[in-house]
Amino acid sequence: MSKRDYYEVLGIAKDADANTIKRAYRKMAMKYHPDRNPDDKVAAENFREVTEAYEVLTDDNKRARYNQYGHAGVDEQMQDFWGRGGAQDSNAFRDFGDMFGDVFGDMFGFNGGGGRSARGADLRYNLAMSLEEAAQGREVELKIPKHESCNTCHGSGARPGSNPVPCNTCGGHGQVQMQQGFFAVRRTCPTCHGAGTRIESPCVDCSGAGRNKISKKLKIKVPAGVYDGAQVRVSGEGEAGQHGSPSGDLYVAIGLKEHAIFEREGADLHCTMPVTFPQATLGSEVDAPTLNGKVKIKIPAGTEGGRVFRLRGHGVLDVRAGTQKGDLYVRVQIAVPKKMNSRQKNLLREFANEAGDDVYPERSSFLGKVKHLWDDLSNESK
Repeated sequence: MSKRDYYEVLGIAKDADANTIKRAYRKMAMKYHPDRNPDDKVAAENFREVTEAYEVLTDDNKRARYNQYGHAGVDEQMQDFWGRGGAQDSNAFRDFGDMFGDVFGDMFGFNGGGGRSARGADLRYNLAMSLEEAAQGREVELKIPKHESCNTCHGSGARPGSNPVPCNTCGGHGQVQMQQGFFAVRRTCPTCHGAGTRIESPCVDCSGAGRNKISKKLKIKVPAGVYDGAQVRVSGEGEAGQHGSPSGDLYVAIGLKEHAIFEREGADLHCTMPVTFPQATLGSEVDAPTLNGKVKIKIPAGTEGGRVFRLRGHGVLDVRAGTQKGDLYVRVQIAVPKKMNSRQKNLLREFANEAGDDVYPERSSFLGKVKHLWDDLSNESK
């Protein structure tokens, strides 16, 4: 039976790059993987086909020969590849195991790589800040509970003067070879968990763990303009790695507290400022709040509630937008008096009687529209 074109097998174009080939193979391999299709000979053959296509197209030399001569250019090599695989020779599967592990990682419970030490875990610290602190930036001191590499054994876990010895299960490789259907893959050693070694004489300070639990004080500089949800990364201040491997990182997550006056939107600030009826009617100059003190705003005569005044440069920095500050938007709210004495009420009534509706053009227009509506409804009911 003639073989299908490798590009057709993976469903890709002939000019596909390495990432496209890997994505296509991952999709097909997951679909036809023997663990997902037990005792399915068709799926097993399809899996073999897509794996062969991937092995050829990800090797520049093989791909060049295949593009020039077709299957004839690589058939001999592929027969040798699968033939040695059928014999379950560990060397025969080295390249294949690396290829499969590189694509899938630990998805099916195995690891094609050879790393013996695990990088330390990243840590997260939630830091609540006020808007003023975030706008100006500040240096904070944090107390972080974490694991740090043991100073006595320097992370090896072994008593000073002794050394870890090779693991009996994996022979020091950190991996064991397992049979998966018709091919072999390598898993992380269940005994040493990938370290490749075991401790015969544990360190007395860390009991062989290579790490100790501590509480470390760190000074962190939070930049000006940091926003809610931002993260400040502190390299190497996460958990210590196992057996002397690199530490993880610390991520300080910023959460902004609710402000009594301002709301932040990017680099801009918004606030609502009440002004009195006389101030809005006659016009006035009022003090508006900013994060840096008060500024004067001129309220023109006849200002209505809801009008917004823009104060350029009175917002905050935004670390994502550069060095220019945003703006402050002040929304005017007309304050209605709630407590008045008799004289004040009489003065207000006198004004209302004197002014009527003529001084309120919006109200006069609205009342006119309402009158027409009521007239139309009255005519329809007759």
